[in-house]
Amino acid sequence: MDNMMFGKYIPVNSFVHKLDPRLKIGALILLLVTVFFDAGFIGYAILSIFVLIMSILAKMKVSQILKAMKPMLFMMAFLMIFNLLFIQNGTIIFTLGFIHIYDKAVIQTIYIFIRLLLIIIMTSILTATTKPLDLTLGIEYLLAPFKKIGFPTHEVAMIISIALRFIPTLLEETQRIMKAQASRGVDYSEGTMKEKIMSIVSLIIPLFISAFQRAEDLANAMESRNYNPEAPRTRYKQLHWQIADTISLTATVLVSACVIMMSFVL
Repeated sequence: MDNMMFGKYIPVNSFVHKLDPRLKIGALILLLVTVFFDAGFIGYAILSIFVLIMSILAKMKVSQILKAMKPMLFMMAFLMIFNLLFIQNGTIIFTLGFIHIYDKAVIQTIYIFIRLLLIIIMTSILTATTKPLDLTLGIEYLLAPFKKIGFPTHEVAMIISIALRFIPTLLEETQRIMKAQASRGVDYSEGTMKEKIMSIVSLIIPLFISAFQRAEDLANAMESRNYNPEAPRTRYKQLHWQIADTISLTATVLVSACVIMMSFVL
């Protein structure tokens, strides 16, 4: 559970930490759209350099990025193998029995790996450099125009905030349950498949009970304080747009525009 990075805020005094959360959320959305354009290796190199610079400015360590990647390794390996075996375009470069590997399949597999890697790093930068409360404020500000059509922006932002806040709590609770069960002789790495499934079930049931109990306690606390999401509210913390935000937004737009244009030219 220590390998989970998503949802964890890392308190570091960095340039990216000081940026406006509205900028970071908008930049992430723009970069996520950009990463799916087929801009070739040069385009992905430009995007990778930009993301690398952002991770350096965020003072993220290589170990933290590797921790963020570790839970996704199985899915990345599955997608890469699937593409290698089932994409049959281009020239055959390797044959093993009835298995044929094509050059375009290799290129597409490399593209998929780069895309997933960039997505993981960009998402990790956002969650590691933005407090859950700031993230909620940023989401609510960005969704504010939808209030005119009756979209519950505050409720959606509150749900996202609570979900992000509960991720580290549930991870800590999972560790506590696993250590308690390990002290009673439960082994999650050894035994037959049936024994492993039973071990996981014995972990999930108390975890769900604890999660529902925490949710009920939170609901009772909010109700006792007469919380009303539809009531007009004031904010202690106000978001302020700085010159650094404008510069960062300009750089993000320029990089995204360059990569998108390359996808049409190549």
